Amino acid sequence: MSGTAPRAVISGHVPSPEADRVLELGDLGGWRPKLVASDLDGTLLTSEGVVSPRTRAALEACWGAGIPVVGVTGRGPRLFDSVRTALDGRGIAVLAQGGYVVDLEHDEVLRTVGLPREQATAVIERIEEIAGDLIVAVEDAAEQGEVHSPLRVQHGFDWPYPEPAHLLPRHAVLPEGAVLKVFLRSSTLGQDELLARARRVVDPIEAEVTHAGLGFIEVLPPGVTKATGLAVALDRYGVGFGDVLVFGDMPNDLPMITAVTEAGGRAVAVANAHPAVRAAAGGRTGGHDADGVARYLEAVLAGV
Repeated sequence: MSGTAPRAVISGHVPSPEADRVLELGDLGGWRPKLVASDLDGTLLTSEGVVSPRTRAALEACWGAGIPVVGVTGRGPRLFDSVRTALDGRGIAVLAQGGYVVDLEHDEVLRTVGLPREQATAVIERIEEIAGDLIVAVEDAAEQGEVHSPLRVQHGFDWPYPEPAHLLPRHAVLPEGAVLKVFLRSSTLGQDELLARARRVVDPIEAEVTHAGLGFIEVLPPGVTKATGLAVALDRYGVGFGDVLVFGDMPNDLPMITAVTEAGGRAVAVANAHPAVRAAAGGRTGGHDADGVARYLEAVLAGV
């Protein structure tokens, strides 16, 4: 059975009260990046899920200066067209929290990782033991190449994107084969608390768990993070983490923020970022509805 997702939020990201906040950037010093990496929803894109004219101009300026721009997003392959549009079909895109990496210009898949059904089932059961019954949605790994393949969603999940979805009973949500990722929503716990509980019982060698600020958590194949996905792109460009300028807003951005910071690169949180991201990133900029990424890039490029 199929149906349409219940809530028409274009970007899938709930607007933050800090989204239109403008911050003074201060002295950026003499460091300049060899590559820019940015989260999309809540960071590079507006609340309407689009690249603003000012941000588009800043991206064009990066490309014009010979600085690649890599979009690093939780959006799965089924939303590939929207990612391609945001990045103007240029360079490399990291999707599915790092599990699906694509060279946009050559239509070449550089990484694809799945989580076996049995392993996904075991992880879900373990989380439910300490969090209570959860509502499940799944992105099927077998259909990664089909950009319009609908998500498999349990009745009652309240999926935030206005896209077609297979609405299914709980026992039929997981496919027979591997999954790209699993989404878990609780009717009683917030996303931060649910993530904290999941991390207490899920070993990273079994699966990665994170959240993107959408009201639910995500279960991913072991080793799949935005950092490991970005590493695939960096290897392609011959650039190290220490030469990266990265922007983010949610806990799913923390692995790449940490990798860049520890290597000596620069990490920047938008004004509407999660507290954990603001604490981890050394830099600050305006909110995603105030062209925060564009403002920072403009200041950086002024010194190139």
